[in-house]
Amino acid sequence: MATRGTATSSRSLPPGQGAALVLSGVHKSFKELHAVKGIDLEVARGEVVALLGPNGAGKTTTIDMVLGLNQPDSGSVEVFSLSPRHAVARGAVAAVLQNGGLLKDFTVQETLRYVAALYPNSRSVPEVTDRAGLTSIADRLVGKCSGGEQQRLRFAMALLPDPWLLILDEPTQGMDVEGRRRFWESIRSEGMSGPTVIFATHYLDEADAYADRVVLMRKGEIVANGTASEVKKRASGRTLRATWRGAQPDALAHIPGVEAVEIRGESVIIQASDTDAIARFLLNQTPARDIEITSRSLEDAFIALTSEDVTR
Repeated sequence: MATRGTATSSRSLPPGQGAALVLSGVHKSFKELHAVKGIDLEVARGEVVALLGPNGAGKTTTIDMVLGLNQPDSGSVEVFSLSPRHAVARGAVAAVLQNGGLLKDFTVQETLRYVAALYPNSRSVPEVTDRAGLTSIADRLVGKCSGGEQQRLRFAMALLPDPWLLILDEPTQGMDVEGRRRFWESIRSEGMSGPTVIFATHYLDEADAYADRVVLMRKGEIVANGTASEVKKRASGRTLRATWRGAQPDALAHIPGVEAVEIRGESVIIQASDTDAIARFLLNQTPARDIEITSRSLEDAFIALTSEDVTR
């Protein structure tokens, strides 16, 4: 099941007192693999935090320790000032995982009723069904649901204990664009009165659009921690795009500050540290037009901060 723990509702925990999550000097190794290397992280109540990083960065190991599935070798993890296992047992934490087992021969509604029976103070099944966008398929067999619909079902299951902390691992995997948008609207609909959310995703546009804060991991360490705008600034330079029929990369590569040049049909895309100077060059000395300058994206920052050739 995607949800974990079978005890009382998380509403037994008083809101607004202390951080939702505190990791202090956390290390975790598996034989010779040092998966998490002394990370420190604090997440405030009500925050939506994106946990990003390439495969092997330590994200899953970190999430497992927050859920009490693994214990740190050293350091501490506290969830609402409780140990992770105690917090999960109190119903304070729920998770939406990528491949949580579902009973294919149950309907969506039957599945939610079954899970709701595990929680003495569960949210109502109609409420979570509506919030997860499942009302129209409530009577559909789970085995007949698409991958995106099954992921929304896992989300609804995680909402049943009314958790203070919601862990989402690739929550929109398998959803179409509209499904992803509706999912995040549902997450944000309760604002600061809703649960704290920590999510891992490969859709960097989701982190950019919906996270209050981005935590970027590489090889077991946190290499960036801030708003999406702050993290994007860590990738130096900007991108210039212009329309220029017949442009040749060699004519631009020699200009000081140019890092990369790409030709796509009549479009020229230039990565550079000083795009203003290059824009002046294009306007004054070339037939280029429709010049547009943009800051680096979160994907650019992700690549810049996590690529194998990064030195720290």
